[in-house]
Amino acid sequence: MTGSGFETSKRTQRRYRAEKRFKALCIAALTLAVVFLAIFFGDMIRKGYSAFAQAKIQTEVTYNERSVEIPLAAVGEDVRKLVSRGWLRLIPKQVEANPELMGRTITRWIVADVQVDQYLKGKHHQLDAEQQAVVDRLVEEGRAELGFNWTFFTHGDSKMPEMAGIKSAVVGSLYTLMVTMLVAFPIGVMTAVYLEEFASDNHLTRLIEVNINNLAAVPSILYGLLGLAVFINFFGVPRSSALAGGLTLALMTLPLIIISTRAALRAVPDSIREGAFGVGASRLQVVAHHVLPLSLPGILTGSIIGLAQAMGETAPLLIVGMMAFIPDYPTGVTDAATVLPAQIFTWANEPARAFAALTAAGILVLLAVLLTLNATGVILRKRYERRW
Repeated sequence: MTGSGFETSKRTQRRYRAEKRFKALCIAALTLAVVFLAIFFGDMIRKGYSAFAQAKIQTEVTYNERSVEIPLAAVGEDVRKLVSRGWLRLIPKQVEANPELMGRTITRWIVADVQVDQYLKGKHHQLDAEQQAVVDRLVEEGRAELGFNWTFFTHGDSKMPEMAGIKSAVVGSLYTLMVTMLVAFPIGVMTAVYLEEFASDNHLTRLIEVNINNLAAVPSILYGLLGLAVFINFFGVPRSSALAGGLTLALMTLPLIIISTRAALRAVPDSIREGAFGVGASRLQVVAHHVLPLSLPGILTGSIIGLAQAMGETAPLLIVGMMAFIPDYPTGVTDAATVLPAQIFTWANEPARAFAALTAAGILVLLAVLLTLNATGVILRKRYERRW
């Protein structure tokens, strides 16, 4: 083998070794990411699965004037210290909603106190020996058990962990995202269509494009400050409302929708436009009848991803006051509301240990929604996209 051939062989071997090292580093990085993701999900599931179970006690509930005035009198003395006072406070509302209950005694399963719940789940509790004996007896009699925690999905926030739920936060999130998309989607799509199809290529449009790209990288908390200054302080939008939160998130989502819409419009071949122009269509007809329909899958994908990003935001909503204690769900976009990420943040700061499980359960619900939205975007793109 000649000298030059030997040197070439050595360089080739070094290149192959470098490629193998690079491949090994990539695999190690991917493995590390998967491990961290598995640890995160495992930790959330370990902490949060117990929140989907709730302790309940079967007892007779008496509906009369005394129990309406003093709800604790509605249940027997043997379980008065074991049932949730939050559930008992609902008795006047139950009678108001169903007056036929007055004067009746009904055997019902009612929510147990948080300490009973923790005891039945084998966690730290503050029940004394006598109360533990009563709970054990109720379990043996089939009058105390762990069932599915419907309260978590049907109730709003509460200072009592056993009565706290995500209903008000979910409704507030829906109102907020509805406002976000009603504002951001049409404005974002029309802006992208104008810049891509109608605007001239000059210094002004290039400056606008650069600023749109820069806005997509601005920290979200700055959008919260902008929303506070513009929508609340200047326009007088109610603070802590879904309207204020939705408008703020719309500002944050606009750049992403504009960028994704422009990319979808660029993906349509120029031959489509030229063919439409060739048969006498105007530019508006070309865009409305040909370009926009063909780019719609990409536009919807980008919008759904933007919606998922807005769903997981907390910082801008903290600035506009959507951290209020909301036990009842809002009935309109101007009512005081909170969102699921803010609700999780609130529970994470509660001192009671039971709120830790609620926090993890809320995170699991939020992750499920976000993964569903992102998966929907990917499925729509794969199903409807066209390859030219």
